[in-house]
Amino acid sequence: MDKARVHLRIEGIVQGVFFRAFTREVAAGLGLTGWVRNTPDGRVEAVFEGEKPLIEKAIAECRKGPPAARVTDIDVEWEPYRGEFNGFEIRYY
Repeated sequence: MDKARVHLRIEGIVQGVFFRAFTREVAAGLGLTGWVRNTPDGRVEAVFEGEKPLIEKAIAECRKGPPAARVTDIDVEWEPYRGEFNGFEIRYY
């Protein structure tokens, strides 16, 4: 399997709706590493690393989001795999 990395910028009603905790649960369930954080402009930003098919599943879950979220757009930017994470964490500015 090919290792991959993706950088997501998620727009919509995504702050104050447990999106970061949801994303961490998705990553843990799929065995992905990386991080998620809120951004000052109201978006959620996330980086996933792992097997590409599993990352694609995580992206699909992020498009749905937790029940109170309303995702309007996701900017998906594939990047070279770096293998720099030991787990998946919620980051804070």
